[in-house]
Amino acid sequence: MELDCPFCAAPADRIWISDRLTIATPDMYPAADGHTLVLPRRHVRSVFDLSDDEWEELWDLVAVVREELREVHRPDGFTIGINDGLAAGQTIDHAHVHVIPRHLGDVPDPTGGLRGILPHKARYWET
Repeated sequence: MELDCPFCAAPADRIWISDRLTIATPDMYPAADGHTLVLPRRHVRSVFDLSDDEWEELWDLVAVVREELREVHRPDGFTIGINDGLAAGQTIDHAHVHVIPRHLGDVPDPTGGLRGILPHKARYWET
């Protein structure tokens, strides 16, 4: 546990779903209604630092969160992603997975999905 980590210090009322090794919490700056973070209880920088048990439980909880959000928000799809490292946009040094409900029309053109992060390199469909 890191005292200055906002995920390690998350108050109990911010935890939406929990398991033995992982928790799910609403994103403090959601990209969409229902945007949720799934993270290990143990403070690690990358999901690739997780133990096998933590890895399995993390992805099991991602599936549970996805299903709960599907029932509540009725999205047309999901963006599920990880920012692994500063260059990838990770701003909190505690591993986490974003689960973001998506709806048709929430962006003008979702073609390419995550490839839109680097749009100048992602336009493979135009060649």
